[in-house]
Amino acid sequence: MTQQTLILGMETSCDETSVSVIRNGQEILSNTVLSQIDSHKRFGGVVPEVASRHHVEGVTATIEEALDSANVTMHEIDAIAVTQGPGLIGALLIGINAAKALAFAYDKPIIPVHHIAGHIYANHLEQPLTFPLMALIVSGGHTELVYMKDHLNFEVIGETRDDAVGEAYDKVARTINLPYPGGPQIDQLATQGQDVYDFPRVWLEKDSYDFSFSGLKSAVINKLHNLRQKNEEIVEENVATSFQNSVVEVLSYKAIHACKSYDVKRLIVAGGVASNKGLRTSLKEACDNEGITLTIPSPSLCTDNAAMIGAAGHYLYQAGLRGDLALNGENNIDIEDFTMSK
Repeated sequence: MTQQTLILGMETSCDETSVSVIRNGQEILSNTVLSQIDSHKRFGGVVPEVASRHHVEGVTATIEEALDSANVTMHEIDAIAVTQGPGLIGALLIGINAAKALAFAYDKPIIPVHHIAGHIYANHLEQPLTFPLMALIVSGGHTELVYMKDHLNFEVIGETRDDAVGEAYDKVARTINLPYPGGPQIDQLATQGQDVYDFPRVWLEKDSYDFSFSGLKSAVINKLHNLRQKNEEIVEENVATSFQNSVVEVLSYKAIHACKSYDVKRLIVAGGVASNKGLRTSLKEACDNEGITLTIPSPSLCTDNAAMIGAAGHYLYQAGLRGDLALNGENNIDIEDFTMSK
């Protein structure tokens, strides 16, 4: 009989309190997510102090619910995997201290997990990762291209030089008075409009895999400001379509270019913006044309969740990575620090 490994995953990097139980790195026994979106909507974005308070209020009940849903006890858990960073430091510390308390009380090893590694391994929960692969990370705080030769072997080949793509979506959404979170709102509107504003595509230097979205964001804001000064009509659907087309074209081109340059036939997408239907459609078409296998998780696994932390934690546990009771949160930590070459 194959030895089973049960990992309790914990994720509190931003505004979701999530706990999961993962068996053998791929089977989700439970994945409990307590969202705070309704609390942050009235502020137009995540307020760190409010997020931390909600984590304090909800973490214990979320742990209990995850264990009950999985029908396991803490005594059966092999290790506790928890997001160490990056993220909001106050929010991270709630999850880390809860994980340390469990580790101490039940004499379990604690496994620190990089948040982006978790997003990458969300794909593994639905379709096993095959190597080499290229990962396109698109979220509110990150836009990166990560090359992987094997499990836990992360090489960042490109990243944003300013705004992350999700951040740009939210800021543009606010300029046309769309509610938080703005990304899904723009994605929905983009299916109804036309690309009439011809916003810029930012390519940077030739063959660069880096991204930049601050110029595009500024171009959108300036265009809207000028239209308002002239009392000209602003068609929200056209703004959304024009903005999204610019973003998607750059993301798709650079991801495919990276796959071809690194001779990779597998592209995975990770992060909250991976739910974007326009991006999914564009990448599928591009990958089909180039003979590249595309994997994007279900929307529920694109946003922050603990199942992805448990999946990544399984492989870190098998590789021998261990934290201790001095573990601290890191709001700026490099995924390459978690690389464990075979």
